[in-house]
Amino acid sequence: MSYFDAASSAPLHPVARQALQASLDEGWADPARLYREGRRARLLLDAAREAAAEAVGCRPDELVFTSSGTRAVHLGITGALAGRHRAGRHLIVSAVEHSSVLHSAQTHRREGGTVSEVPVLRTGAVSPTAYADALRPDTALACLQSANHEVGTEQPVAAVAEACRAAGVPLLVDAAQSLAWGPVEGRWSLLTGSAHKWGGPAGVGLLAVRKGVRYASQGPADERESGRSPGFENIPGIVAAAASLRAVRAEAAAESVRLRELTDRIRSRVPELVPDVEVVGDPAGRLPHLLTFSCLYVDGETLLHELDREGFSVSSGSSCTSSTLTPSHVLKAMGVLSEGNVRVSLPLGTPEEDVDRFLDVLPRTVAAVREKLGAPAAAAVAPVGAGSPAAPAPLVVDALGKRCPIPVIELAKVITDVPVGGTVRVLSDDEAARLDIPAWCEMRGQEYVGEEPTEGGTAYVVRRLAP
Repeated sequence: MSYFDAASSAPLHPVARQALQASLDEGWADPARLYREGRRARLLLDAAREAAAEAVGCRPDELVFTSSGTRAVHLGITGALAGRHRAGRHLIVSAVEHSSVLHSAQTHRREGGTVSEVPVLRTGAVSPTAYADALRPDTALACLQSANHEVGTEQPVAAVAEACRAAGVPLLVDAAQSLAWGPVEGRWSLLTGSAHKWGGPAGVGLLAVRKGVRYASQGPADERESGRSPGFENIPGIVAAAASLRAVRAEAAAESVRLRELTDRIRSRVPELVPDVEVVGDPAGRLPHLLTFSCLYVDGETLLHELDREGFSVSSGSSCTSSTLTPSHVLKAMGVLSEGNVRVSLPLGTPEEDVDRFLDVLPRTVAAVREKLGAPAAAAVAPVGAGSPAAPAPLVVDALGKRCPIPVIELAKVITDVPVGGTVRVLSDDEAARLDIPAWCEMRGQEYVGEEPTEGGTAYVVRRLAP
């Protein structure tokens, strides 16, 4: 089995396993006690904090351990907002943040705060100028991930941090996806991470708060972890997390070069091997181990199951694999194709042969899924030109009640039934159609006119330009 989903959770690093087993025998006592076992536990905890702080790029007394990366985000946002409540109640996030950040923003809004969501470019990156423009006199906190968890695009953290610093606003960086590859550049104020993303054990996160940043812990007081992360410290997990972070950093320089070569191979070969594919995210400014592509006319859930049967574990941001039947908020913010979405994130040590086998398996797997769904045969993209001035009666495709990729497949089947310049109205109640039909038009050389409300859903209007 080839595991290609390190962005969700990386396999436990051998160093983490060794450290975990050793610290289970040595780090079980209360580190707050003065007897021998307590002192031994305290030494382990302090050493782990120093190692993690060195990797993050902060002082040991600025870093605390939490029960997860999500918990670190929640504590960081609520504590920073409370510490700066006199400055205002305005929070800034990017449109592609991890759900832990967006859920915190929703809670803040429900409690009377205001939230600005900075849009992203088609690559998935924010514009530093757009981020700076979102800053206001009442902004209490800004949040920006270091790299996106779905498409791998790196964010301009250093430039945004400078804009925030000039405005006197702290910047919280969710660095869960990037910490394995190096410290975050720029003068950030708060930073969070999650151990299972870099090969440490699940159930350990970290929160760094720079000295001088106003921070007020919320909830009942607790004397542990500087009062910022309540509860008894998971010392074996913390020791394993710090040891694995140091270990993966030692491998990062060589592995980043090797894995980038492998992901570059996938990026270039997939569009050659599979028709009607959109590779998304920044091709250069991205994490070395992660890439995402979307396939027209493909049910994402079926595709993932078929790849699993072939021995590949991958993930997806497609609405076809979601119980909510809504497309990934990341793909939606980028305005890219969401159907048939596949995220490949290679763990450290991935063999080159596994990638070659994936490229061998993928084309026939996609073709089989498309055949099951009755998708049209692939055709060359025609150049976009001026349509006929005539306005024939529009053809209507009723795809109400049908989920992705069926509305797009039905559109593709009938587009040649209307004359050049004519229109097709696709009726759909699937939220993914709002992304996928415009993306199909761009890929197939047709004109997306817009959407109109209709009974039971939305009518998406497409004009035929290509012969």
